[in-house]
Amino acid sequence: MKIYMDVCCLCRPFDDQTKGRIRLEVTAVQEIFRRCATQEFTMITSEAITEELSKIPDIKKRLRVEKIVSVAKEHILIDEGIISRMHELIAMDGDAMDSLHIACAERAGAVFLTTDDDLITFFKLHQTIQVHIENPVTWLKEENR
Repeated sequence: MKIYMDVCCLCRPFDDQTKGRIRLEVTAVQEIFRRCATQEFTMITSEAITEELSKIPDIKKRLRVEKIVSVAKEHILIDEGIISRMHELIAMDGDAMDSLHIACAERAGAVFLTTDDDLITFFKLHQTIQVHIENPVTWLKEENR
């Protein structure tokens, strides 16, 4: 199973865990990281993720997330096909960066995990998106059934 996590999902373990939802998401994301490290799942990354991670101002946090991402077995390079698909998604009112991540996940044939509710809602409104987008908690529950 290929897993593509956007940067908000990759950074979730470093967020304030005083809220119950965030604690649940941290637990789910850490379990998915563990399963990627044992190669039960295959983590996919992309040039888009690399670029976004480079902009994290907290160097310690950035290095920790980069270490997690280093277990990725596949790195999607942005090409004209991905850019074209990104523009199609933007034309459907998608956010530019989210659209780029979706296009990368589609190219990889990966499940797209995010903690961004708006992105999940966008997916549910646009069934032409060719990748399953889900919150890590919900997805992990479905995966473990």
